[in-house]
Amino acid sequence: MADEFDVIVIGAGPAGENAADRAVRGGLTAAIVEERLAGGECSYWACVPSKALLRPVDLAAEVARVPGLTLGEIDVARVLARRDEAVSAYDDGGQVRWIESVPIEFFRGRGRLDGPKRVRVTTEDGDERVLTARQAVVLATGSTAAVPPVPGLAEANPWTSHEVTAASSVPERLVVLGGGVVACEMAQAMHGLGARQTTVVVRGGRLLGRMEPFAGELVAESFAEAGIDVRFHTQMERVERPEPGGKVTVHLGDGPPLEADEVLVATGRDVATRGLGLDTIGLPDDAPVEVDDSMRATGVAGGWLYAVGDVNGRALLTHMGKYQARICGDVIAARARGDELPAMRDLADSYGSPQVVFTDPQVCAVGRTEEEARNEGFRVRAVEYDMGAVTGAYLLGDGYRGKAKAVVDEDRKVLLGVTFAGPGAAELLHAATIAVTAEVPLDRLWHAVPSFPTVSEIWLRLLETYGL
Repeated sequence: MADEFDVIVIGAGPAGENAADRAVRGGLTAAIVEERLAGGECSYWACVPSKALLRPVDLAAEVARVPGLTLGEIDVARVLARRDEAVSAYDDGGQVRWIESVPIEFFRGRGRLDGPKRVRVTTEDGDERVLTARQAVVLATGSTAAVPPVPGLAEANPWTSHEVTAASSVPERLVVLGGGVVACEMAQAMHGLGARQTTVVVRGGRLLGRMEPFAGELVAESFAEAGIDVRFHTQMERVERPEPGGKVTVHLGDGPPLEADEVLVATGRDVATRGLGLDTIGLPDDAPVEVDDSMRATGVAGGWLYAVGDVNGRALLTHMGKYQARICGDVIAARARGDELPAMRDLADSYGSPQVVFTDPQVCAVGRTEEEARNEGFRVRAVEYDMGAVTGAYLLGDGYRGKAKAVVDEDRKVLLGVTFAGPGAAELLHAATIAVTAEVPLDRLWHAVPSFPTVSEIWLRLLETYGL
């Protein structure tokens, strides 16, 4: 294997793989360095396994809404086996073969910068090798779960997204710290799979605090009906676990302590920059790597360093990391050829990233919330509509509850943001993403006729509520 490549990527998750792939498509040679599993966080401990765990719970709720259908008990062992299948039993052999077929040179080990255009790779055995990049180094190391400094919490070996999505059994009593996406999804998954006592501890006053308020309210209603106990405005003061793997006692700022079998920490993510060697090129190792819209790191002489995905802090979502990586790989190849293509820039972030929360009800959104739009100075009008009042929703079963909201820029008459919350709402999101990012004028969007009887008719109802 050669020690010199046009492009070296540190991190073989979806973002890193895409960056290397696009560089090779552009005629360059590439190497990728990965310490853990090729395929990264999303494939083994996040998006893929969490959805494998959530799908049976979601389907059970859907069946329960349809008169005449009865679903038996969920076979937890088979669900966990299906999860293991979805993550290839934590074997990345197939992914490595794909990487090598591109072709991209694959190096197993810890990669860190060792000065400009140099990457030092340390294997598990302690062997070292230095790789040199002719054109660029791309950082794609992602992020890690943040564990807040609650006394005793770290010592109690809490679950994070890694442990909960890889669980070999379902705890009878689970305490979840946090009210965001991971907290909501995994609280519902574990409860639906058999956790008889699930308590969600939220420091603030609502779930899904970065989305429209009604989204968190609908999820909270669903939790209450399922028997999930949500404690708002509550602090976790200290945690005790005298015996490794034993019972956990969670002391709260208000009320009696909670006894649990496991504690899941889902309070956010930290970018994975520590130990990455950023200090060897004069950058801090405790902050996101700032990049321009071509994913090139700012403040690095020579313009050879790029960062894609979570590590640049722009949008901590797999699909956005892959989008950034496609831009990055194409830009590196174009610059290597001497082509400067202004069109190769990140535009999606300025409109707002699409996101789906796979709870029941599902929540999905793209663009700005009404509050965000107003804070940015837009002249805004927002309209809402009851999704359960749409014929297509009624036909999906009794008790369908949902809500939709559109945020309109009154000066340009285009959508700034759209949020849907309801069973199966995720399939509505891409139409909203196109409308928002393409800035489709409302009077033109009115001519996009939704099929009857589908939930997509919500588009017509929103436009009619607006006055078109």
